[in-house]
Amino acid sequence: MPEQPHTDHLVRLLRTTFGDTLLGVFAHGSATLGGLRPHSDVDVLAVVREPTGQGQRRVLVEELLEISGVGEGVRPVELTVVVQGDVRPWRYPPSCEFLYGEWLREDFEHGVTPEPGPNPDLAPVLTMVLLADAPLFGPPPAELLDPVPAADLRRAIVAGVPELMEELATDTRNVLLTLARVWTTLDTGSIRSKDAAAAWAVARLPAAHRPVLGRARAVYLGEEDERWDDLDVRPCAEHLVRMIAEAYVS
Repeated sequence: MPEQPHTDHLVRLLRTTFGDTLLGVFAHGSATLGGLRPHSDVDVLAVVREPTGQGQRRVLVEELLEISGVGEGVRPVELTVVVQGDVRPWRYPPSCEFLYGEWLREDFEHGVTPEPGPNPDLAPVLTMVLLADAPLFGPPPAELLDPVPAADLRRAIVAGVPELMEELATDTRNVLLTLARVWTTLDTGSIRSKDAAAAWAVARLPAAHRPVLGRARAVYLGEEDERWDDLDVRPCAEHLVRMIAEAYVS
């Protein structure tokens, strides 16, 4: 059976930090799409009643720096916090109150505290939360969140593609898998796990590009070590971007 995340410590942290303003905590991502893989994040969304204070956000950062990570015995945590009134009723772009992810660790270690602001990436996050229906604290997510219109989901996932491509050299595996997932969602209307989306995309790629995305999927599943010096990655990524563009306008 795929590994499932241990999230009790996150729920305790959120309840301690936000008290009665915490309305719900929900799992999403890999844990709810077939189980955690060797390189999966623990993805959690918290919904609060009131805007957060900078002190609360800094407490979350300091605690997450201790419990989130990459290596044996630890998992990277991606924690998103939203104020219910910022996302219900739904409007685009939605506003994110707090976001922690390991790709931001260096900034956080240098004292940066995340500030609230617009974040289109919330559209797929909220969609996955509602589909997963996996409360860790509080009621089912549909009692706190509005559904994201399909058109807003589509434009949100496409909006992040240019930034993804800027990270291709430094975060190759995740960029390729995310591009595959974007293409899959645009073409099929479903949100799949990264490995399932990659399998769908590999079957539709020209033969020359299949080893690249196949490698990303195998690394994600723990079947291969991560290395890219023997493959020409960019042409595959650029092909995925073209497929995304075609699927978005169709």
